[in-house]
Amino acid sequence: MIKLPFARAAAAALLGAALSVPALPARADIKDYRFELVQPEAKVGEAVLAVRLVDRRTGKPVPDAVVFAKRLDMAPDAMEEMATKVEQLPSTEPGIYRFKARLSMQGRWRLSLAAKVQGESGTVDDQLIVQAAK
Repeated sequence: MIKLPFARAAAAALLGAALSVPALPARADIKDYRFELVQPEAKVGEAVLAVRLVDRRTGKPVPDAVVFAKRLDMAPDAMEEMATKVEQLPSTEPGIYRFKARLSMQGRWRLSLAAKVQGESGTVDDQLIVQAAK
């Protein structure tokens, strides 16, 4: 049988130990990341589209994410059925992700992207508008 003063002292010691543990740094929310176009315009024809994945809290590029293009279509110009293939290319610098696509006509193209950021749960989903011109 444990005496009441001992039990209170043990509980107080455990509470004190729990409160003295330093807090872990706050993890980012998946909404703390966004994609940005490196150049908002591209030429009609074979194009290389470069995007930057950015941590909104710091403004810094996010390297080593697993980024994939889901779709490139002309939805902004009411032609969502006008879609083209997107092929990922090797990155040329940390935090920059490149994709090759054939832009068949002038207008606005919607690039739908997704990414898995190292150490974060969830998926970054974003859509960017590229202007194709001659």
